[in-house]
Amino acid sequence: MQVPGPENSYQAAHAELLLTSFLNVTGRTLLNRADAEALYHAPFPVLSHNTAADPVLTYGNLAAQALWEMGWEQLTAMPSRLTAEPAHREQREAMFAQMRAKGFIEDYAGVRTSASGRRFEIRGAVIWPLLGPDGVKLGEAASFREYGFF
Repeated sequence: MQVPGPENSYQAAHAELLLTSFLNVTGRTLLNRADAEALYHAPFPVLSHNTAADPVLTYGNLAAQALWEMGWEQLTAMPSRLTAEPAHREQREAMFAQMRAKGFIEDYAGVRTSASGRRFEIRGAVIWPLLGPDGVKLGEAASFREYGFF
């Protein structure tokens, strides 16, 4: 997937999947202005990963890229489990199991690490499945507005 930008309508199809899935699962909108450009430039992180056995990130808006200190190419080549430190990966997996059982969660907190090793805690994260028009699961996504550095 290319870096979102005007030349590819800010990855409009994937952005639509993120926004529509969020609305359908939670009953709320993720953004007031729900379009691909607004999502990419949102002031809070939004990430997604695919359905591979070891899921790889498929999206990270500019806020996510800044927080993890990675550009688009590096972020979207990374297995999503690597967003968390090894000691916190089991907790992360338990959260995904809970989300899969409940449909979505909106109160997740966990420790993450940026590319430079900077540790931060995310709080109040919403985690939801990415569902295609036919209901087939295409991935999972996360967004949060609260975080703090250690």
